[in-house]
Amino acid sequence: MTQSPRRPRFRPLHGILLLDKSRGPSSNQALQRVRHLFQAEKAGHTGSLDPLATGLLPICFGEATKIAGGLLGARKAYETVARLGVVTDTDDAEGEVLRTCEVPPVTLDQIQAALSELTGHLQQVPPIYSALKRGGEPLYVKARRGEKIEIAPRAVDVHAFELVGAGDLLENVPLLRLHVECGSGTYVRSLVRDLGEKLGCGAHVAELRRLWVDPFREPRMWTFEALQDMVERGGLQTLDACLLPIETGLTAWLEVSVQPSQALALARGQVVHGAFPNPGEVAIFDRAGKALGLGLVDETGALRPKRLFIWTAHLAKPDPTLSAGM
Repeated sequence: MTQSPRRPRFRPLHGILLLDKSRGPSSNQALQRVRHLFQAEKAGHTGSLDPLATGLLPICFGEATKIAGGLLGARKAYETVARLGVVTDTDDAEGEVLRTCEVPPVTLDQIQAALSELTGHLQQVPPIYSALKRGGEPLYVKARRGEKIEIAPRAVDVHAFELVGAGDLLENVPLLRLHVECGSGTYVRSLVRDLGEKLGCGAHVAELRRLWVDPFREPRMWTFEALQDMVERGGLQTLDACLLPIETGLTAWLEVSVQPSQALALARGQVVHGAFPNPGEVAIFDRAGKALGLGLVDETGALRPKRLFIWTAHLAKPDPTLSAGM
């Protein structure tokens, strides 16, 4: 009688991995592969990359998932290659071709002018094939069923849309290499699609790579293959050295530091009255620089807990040594 293979035992693990996603898998597929490799109980990513895209995909393990929502709204940078003269239904190279068009002669000034028009605070129409939901269902599911979809424009911020190289055009290869820096909710595919329309020939994304996500401007990224090789050479525990502490992901929040008595009150779910500045969501640290979680400062300067990390729970537990012998 053959025995079934033993299921891996998942472990509590807390931290952030800067994954260099390869072309092919979806963000969720990449996440699940990494989670199983690390044998982590809980994991989430901080912003989807299309299957075609490569580059930085921050993976949050354990308690770091509590700050993933804040990282979703962070500023991001990409390098992309736009293929002129071909329009696809997905606005990238993996879609069906809708139409082709001869690429007219374009000057650098014309390209720069079109890029300038697509920079700043814009109203952008997302791709039909996207993970945006309508009626609880992703739009790409509806599109694959052939449903007619009308998408309203959304406000987005494009901080930079710049030409990196147009040398391919000189050799009659209709490619533009571009740099994009943008805020949350911006689709590079839509930017490239709209650029093609402004140049009179249409376009789609042929290549896309995410370079950085705030606050990880100079990321040390790990490919799945490199991580897998580490496990084979040194075992599971060698992977833990690749994780960044949760504190590295909290620089986007204003920081407040609390005394031990205040940390205890927060752990018990109580409001700490004081003169905390800057109303809004804040990252809470103890005096030693250890992150305790996220909180909210109101207009009076009072601090209330919002999402505390699990290790703050011990603060609210009574010390058994204090009651010993009583």
